[in-house]
Amino acid sequence: MMGAECMKRFFIISGGKIEDTFAKAVLNGVAEKTVIAADSGMEFLRRNEIIPQIIIGDFDSVSSGTLEWFQKKDDIIWHKLNPVKDDTDTESAIRLAISMGAELITVLGGTGSRLDHVLGNIELLGIGLEAGVKIELLDANNRIRMTDCGMILKKEEQFGKYVSLIPYTAKVEHLCLTGFKYPLDDYCLKGFCSLGVSNEITEKQAEITFEKGILIVIESRDDAAMTYEI
Repeated sequence: MMGAECMKRFFIISGGKIEDTFAKAVLNGVAEKTVIAADSGMEFLRRNEIIPQIIIGDFDSVSSGTLEWFQKKDDIIWHKLNPVKDDTDTESAIRLAISMGAELITVLGGTGSRLDHVLGNIELLGIGLEAGVKIELLDANNRIRMTDCGMILKKEEQFGKYVSLIPYTAKVEHLCLTGFKYPLDDYCLKGFCSLGVSNEITEKQAEITFEKGILIVIESRDDAAMTYEI
């Protein structure tokens, strides 16, 4: 991601599926960062003996052994949440990161077998649009982002072979795709269709532009690579 090395980076470790080797490579690839553990995201961190700067949650899904392990560590900032609340631990972590000046937030463990959590976490990408902060959900097979102003994707930096565009709003108007296998020109992409799924970048640079609406942009690959270029 262009300029990412200059941004104030935050990583949120949530309780979904995490491929340890991939996630460790992502974290190790950024020298200056703040790591926030959201509740059972602590399990991954304990397995790999990674100490976050911040832990947040109501701690209803983390094991007592892991909770006690971190409670013995020094210099961790704790945010204990009321278990009777309207937002998820991941949402609370995102809002905390934004309040601390985050410019790019990467959520690891935001995907997995619980589709309600996956869809809920995709919904949270909109918090970044409202705040002007870049947020991405990342796992070994997918990078998921949301945009209301389009984006440029460079082939040499792409996360995976496929790029899928899912309209978040009822329609995305005047959509243009250049540098893709399946280009579009001044197209109105409406919901309830799969037209935007599994496109591919064919030029050195691909561009997504549109005038109105919100798109979910998913870069994906079938084979999980163990590295990720930050």
